[in-house]
Amino acid sequence: MTRRFLFVLGSSRSEGNTELLARRAAEQLPPDVEQQWIDLATHPLPDFEDLRHDTDHARPTIGHTALLFDATLAATDIVIASPLYWYSVSAHVKRYLDHWSGWLRTPGVDFKATMAGRTLWGVTALAHEEFEVADPLVGTLNNSAAYLGMRFGGVLLGNGSKPGDVLKDTEALTRAKTFFEQEAPLARYSYEQLTP
Repeated sequence: MTRRFLFVLGSSRSEGNTELLARRAAEQLPPDVEQQWIDLATHPLPDFEDLRHDTDHARPTIGHTALLFDATLAATDIVIASPLYWYSVSAHVKRYLDHWSGWLRTPGVDFKATMAGRTLWGVTALAHEEFEVADPLVGTLNNSAAYLGMRFGGVLLGNGSKPGDVLKDTEALTRAKTFFEQEAPLARYSYEQLTP
């Protein structure tokens, strides 16, 4: 299968530090690798409604939900680009991941089997010098990948608060050059160092 990257942008502002860092990493991908970028702020999802005890979830066919659903199924690699908001993913990203719960129960789509073996990556910018504060975000992504039998490439972390700050983080920019080149292991619920 030809690699196809889906970049899910979870910031509440465009061209923020997380997006800038993700785009620097994406520049290193070979030209034959397809890239699709979806900004959740401009393609908002509705609140997730848990119907699992009442009815099946219908396959989304219109709107932003259908766009994200189809893009997710088509991707070999999903990159969650979320700033660190209160030590975890943004509300936009959390809502997207919540929709995965419904997609697991969508008739005619074996979402879990489809996602198994694909790769989940993370990119985040944070205002802290101590990267350990991003552990809840890393855990959210790692555990989501583990549940679906996906590979997890870890999270590319950069430092930045004001717009453009991350472009001064030379260590993050250096890591971005080879971030997507690394071999992503099968995700496990107990993880060690996952932030290169």
